[in-house]
Amino acid sequence: MKIKVKFGAIFLAASILFFLSLPAFPSPANPPQDQGTAQTPPVEKGKKQKAERGPGKEIGKGGEDIGKGAGKGAESMGKGTAGAAGNLATLHPGKAGADLGKGAGSAGKDVGVGAGKGTAKIGKGSAKGIGKLGKKVFGRGNKNKKSED
Repeated sequence: MKIKVKFGAIFLAASILFFLSLPAFPSPANPPQDQGTAQTPPVEKGKKQKAERGPGKEIGKGGEDIGKGAGKGAESMGKGTAGAAGNLATLHPGKAGADLGKGAGSAGKDVGVGAGKGTAKIGKGSAKGIGKLGKKVFGRGNKNKKSED
């Protein structure tokens, strides 16, 4: 009986997190073209236009950022621990505590920043993927259709 209760609580928490991560005001990926305004500025000769990353690459870059943050956090924690150990060995307990606290603080900052950036990129990539899936399912944005005038 306890397993069912735990599963239900976990499922509820996961559902809430999923729905809170969705954008509040969705808008179409490609706005209508009949408004008479230019959507993209003209590209000059000699300048390269930067292509956007696809959803898979965006999610991959998010994972990369999370990994970088964890690596930097581990490095900061290692430096703080090594400094604390050296100060304890030379009988400087006050400096050891300061070094350990500084390392832990830097580690938390690095991990938090990496996780934040990575989560944002993963969310952006997921939204792009869902948008592409919606276009395929509902048949919107098909460039091969001929207009019937």
